[in-house]
Amino acid sequence: MRRTRLEWPTTVDVTATDFLPADPLLHLLRRATYGPTPASTAEIRRLGAGAWLERQLKPASIADPVADDLVARLPLSRLSVGSVRSKVRAGAFKMYGWEPMFELGYAAVARAVWSERQLLEVMVDFWSNHLNVANPSGDVWDSRPDYDRSVIRPYALGRFADMLKASARHPAMLTYLDNRFSTRAAPNENYGRELLELHTVGLGYTEADVKGAARLFTGMTVSWDTGRYRYDAGRHATGAVKVMGFRHANTTASGGQSAAMALLEHLALHPATAKRIARKLCVRFVADEPPATLVTRLAKVYLDNRTAIAPVLRALFTSPEFAASVGAKTRTPYEDIVATVRTLGYAPEKSGTKALQALYWITEAAGQAPMAWTPPNGYPDVASAWASPSGQVTRWNAHLNITAGWWPNTLQRPESIVKAFAGDTLPATYGALVDAVATRLLGRTPAAEHTTALAAFYGKKPASPLKASDAAAGWAFPYLPALLLNSPYFALR
Repeated sequence: MRRTRLEWPTTVDVTATDFLPADPLLHLLRRATYGPTPASTAEIRRLGAGAWLERQLKPASIADPVADDLVARLPLSRLSVGSVRSKVRAGAFKMYGWEPMFELGYAAVARAVWSERQLLEVMVDFWSNHLNVANPSGDVWDSRPDYDRSVIRPYALGRFADMLKASARHPAMLTYLDNRFSTRAAPNENYGRELLELHTVGLGYTEADVKGAARLFTGMTVSWDTGRYRYDAGRHATGAVKVMGFRHANTTASGGQSAAMALLEHLALHPATAKRIARKLCVRFVADEPPATLVTRLAKVYLDNRTAIAPVLRALFTSPEFAASVGAKTRTPYEDIVATVRTLGYAPEKSGTKALQALYWITEAAGQAPMAWTPPNGYPDVASAWASPSGQVTRWNAHLNITAGWWPNTLQRPESIVKAFAGDTLPATYGALVDAVATRLLGRTPAAEHTTALAAFYGKKPASPLKASDAAAGWAFPYLPALLLNSPYFALR
């Protein structure tokens, strides 16, 4: 077989929308999930966009047997703080408690790929970045899995104010941003600053605001013996505080915790926080530079519903700005790898976790293992942050490795991926083969010049007859779906 270097034509005047099917249902699937699958496409066509979205906004009502089974294979990912510490004391781990954090990463990949509760998983990832605590990280070896279990997941579609208060009292956040070490004699400003700049109002605070917040959060700490949260009134700095329009007399040490919770509620309901969260949601779901009109409307919905997130998402996904944003977002490396498995439709291994671990390490090689961003600001969510030749090559290699079953080699692939992607009857020509596989994986056929380029990879023209004995219908077939996944048709979402 003569191989030709495949180059996407650069002389054609195209826009992002030229690569994606103009189908509002597929547009919703591309944004509100980690990528369409044959099953999810059939479901949304059966239910309609509105009913599908309402179902996703109530994840507890959705049976999730495949994801539940996979997470059950990763029991360390769901351990409480006390359980991790007791297992470490018993010598159950070889890596001094890091195993639960790695299992948490494997579980995140498993859920992202195979969970039926797709919008929940997307929002768990969104909030994990917004209230970031790096995983794995040595300082939170005993608490990071519990942070996911008791802070992020329960509130991902609930009230942001409740999530914010839960995070402020969790050992993982208290440790990650140093508040556990803050005392009335030496208030630590790290959490107070990131709370304002990253978690709530954004830039616009003053140093006096930071100092006031830091003083109010003194006493919120972690017990050294149990690793659990506790409020130590003896470490609380009393005295009046003013933070971003919030005032509190803060007269007693015993009342310090309730005063801190009142500040968090105030910050969650601050108009600057509403605008910041609305904009971040628009960046995640609409465009890297979202329409200001939509941000303003969503901020109002957020405030009108006292920080409840589901009404904001409902307004976002039903907005004309969202409908008009086809092709305005590019998949991040993590989204790309997860969407690859979903688009191919490969099933998880029947037992064990080797494939889950392999997929996790593929995302790590691509630069975006889930929850692994070290700084407190979370992974970037714009295309320019991920544009690099090395990252592109890593993703392209992953597309072929996963498609061909080389790595991971334990995913359940169809007995014949030619039939799975091209149909039971072999297409008559190379052009028909390209169109059939593209329709199955991308929801549309490529432009004519791209079909020509793909046929040329096999040394053929689109009209060239395709025979069952041809390499393109046998050992060389995986290169075709991989090349389609390498293209803008797949990279855009």
